[in-house]
Amino acid sequence: MKNLTILALASSVALSQVGLAEEAKSADEIAKSLANPNTPLASITVKNQVRSFSGSLPNASSQTGYTALLQPSFPFALDNGSLILWRPALPIVVDQPVFNADKLDFESENGLGDLAFDLAYATTSEAGVMTAFGLITTLPTASSSVLGSGKWSIGPEVLVGKITDKYVLGAFPNHQWDVAGWGENSVSMTSIQLFATWLPGGGWNVGSVPISSYDWTNSQWNIPINLQVGKTVIWNETPWKISAEVNYYVEKSDAFGAEWMVSFNIAPVVQNALAALFK
Repeated sequence: MKNLTILALASSVALSQVGLAEEAKSADEIAKSLANPNTPLASITVKNQVRSFSGSLPNASSQTGYTALLQPSFPFALDNGSLILWRPALPIVVDQPVFNADKLDFESENGLGDLAFDLAYATTSEAGVMTAFGLITTLPTASSSVLGSGKWSIGPEVLVGKITDKYVLGAFPNHQWDVAGWGENSVSMTSIQLFATWLPGGGWNVGSVPISSYDWTNSQWNIPINLQVGKTVIWNETPWKISAEVNYYVEKSDAFGAEWMVSFNIAPVVQNALAALFK
């Protein structure tokens, strides 16, 4: 009887280890898919972004701000294996420092920012070559003029990259011009997202995904050094990607601009109810 009990316990432990191994494998597979910009998985990412600022304006270095950036991703699978990607991004500004020229000091502004989204045709080959091209646009949805451009802008985007079991490399440039809206300020903005991510296993990802931009209207670069660390886990049969990133801006506006940005991100994988409507 004692031997049977020991055997049963050993079998239970072995089955538990198999279950953990299968879950880790699944987390690894999902982590790799989520590291791919052309992922077929639908998710809802919430980025909690805290910024500190610096500049030549009075009290610029004592300013901080918080933004919750909501970024869903809804891929639509095509019969040929390619995807149509729709990825909106809505900033919810809780504390944005805005300079008041009359008071020569900063005031806090809260509300919604401009809604941006892209629509792209994306493919990932069997060899791991990633490509995508499409349009990116920004709508003037800001609740206050100081939280948005007041312009509807649109332009092209393209992505090229490579994904393997251990790394993801690539570039994702785009450009937008204003086509409608109000105010005298025009929009002509080039952005490029570079990504280099290492997948060491266990659902982890480590890398750098900086987003740099150049404002052609004001001749101003915005360039960060970026480091990200994340882990994909499975809770109650739902995959979640938990990550943190740090940005230090080596190039920004001399008058006032973000110097540091720290973000804590959470992204559950969800059922793509939007894609189901078109089946």
